[in-house]
Amino acid sequence: MRERQDERYPLRRLFLHFLEFGLFTFGGGSSIVAQMQKKFVEEEKVISSAELLDLVSVARSLPGVMIGNSAVLFGYRMAGVAGSIVCLFGMALPPLAVLTIITGFYAAFNSNPWIIAAMRGIRCSIPAILAVALMGMLNGSFTLPPCVVVAVAAFAMYQFLGLSSAWIVVFGAVCGLVISGFYEQLRLRSGHLSPEEDPENDIKEGGPDL
Repeated sequence: MRERQDERYPLRRLFLHFLEFGLFTFGGGSSIVAQMQKKFVEEEKVISSAELLDLVSVARSLPGVMIGNSAVLFGYRMAGVAGSIVCLFGMALPPLAVLTIITGFYAAFNSNPWIIAAMRGIRCSIPAILAVALMGMLNGSFTLPPCVVVAVAAFAMYQFLGLSSAWIVVFGAVCGLVISGFYEQLRLRSGHLSPEEDPENDIKEGGPDL
């Protein structure tokens, strides 16, 4: 499986994509989700929206920077350990270079009205990018009706109770297990069994294999 991923997605392409992400990611780690959604889900279709959402959820719950965690997890998904290293390096290289330049000329940048005006416009455009990413990921988030209740509860826990994202991810995982188990029980009680689960098949075929 990994060989197919390497052949389909070479390390060079991974590096160039994440180099671009690192160069144009503004407004925090969430903005990278919009770029990954557009590039890998909508344009190249190498990963589903639901799987990208899973990767981002895990990246948020792990220690460290969410952008770096996302790059490592996605790189491993596409090309193993080498993919993780390439994606992380590509993501970190542009900010490192820009920060090195800005640090050397901090006083000039800080007092330049053109740069201040440009950054003000960049901040205004970030919410629109995040909104597009959110709309694209909603389709894979609410696969069952109770998932809406879980999302509202998670929002309240994060916004009003101040819980960390790690606990919210654990809460979502527990709710997912409970909800999936409940719907599985409903499916079994309604008689929708797969051929392997249906005991009548064993009777028709002369009894179960020993």
